[in-house]
Amino acid sequence: MLKAEIRKQALKNRTLLSDSAFERLNHQLLVNFQKLDLGEVKTIHIFIPILEKREPDTFLLINWLKSNHPSIKILIPKSDFETFEMISYVFTEETVLKKNKYNILEPEGGEVYTGTIDLVIVPLLAFDEVGNRVGYGKGFYDRFFAHNKVNKKIGLCLESSPYPKFMETSKFDVKLDACITPDKTFFF
Repeated sequence: MLKAEIRKQALKNRTLLSDSAFERLNHQLLVNFQKLDLGEVKTIHIFIPILEKREPDTFLLINWLKSNHPSIKILIPKSDFETFEMISYVFTEETVLKKNKYNILEPEGGEVYTGTIDLVIVPLLAFDEVGNRVGYGKGFYDRFFAHNKVNKKIGLCLESSPYPKFMETSKFDVKLDACITPDKTFFF
């Protein structure tokens, strides 16, 4: 199965989720996220969800981090849709989020972060058994990983099982170190 077909099927699966199923899956993602060893983590880059597209609700993870790991610096992305690049901003109580023209919540100003990132939580639609991922196909995260020092990359996926190894990968595709699903965390 090609990535385009997988992307289409995963998006369809998300739209078919009932509100209660979506809420249950997000709660299970949080439970599995809470099992990560964050002892050495000082910075986490985490995406802000597009809830209308049924992306995993990372606000649950962010709120849990703020309560249980207040010393971890939380970073969020702001995207440039002309260059397909992302910039990390420090996410604080003062951060104002505003929807861009693509309906994505992003920081409106704030502190840009340029240091090493210990952990990046990566949005994705599907993944394979060796850590390749399928996103929306624009390459934002591949470029982000190429231009930033990142120690670990962990996907967050509503699909519970990996696909067999993707046949179509490129030299620019960056693999995950792990992927959190509602059922378990896969390590690669």
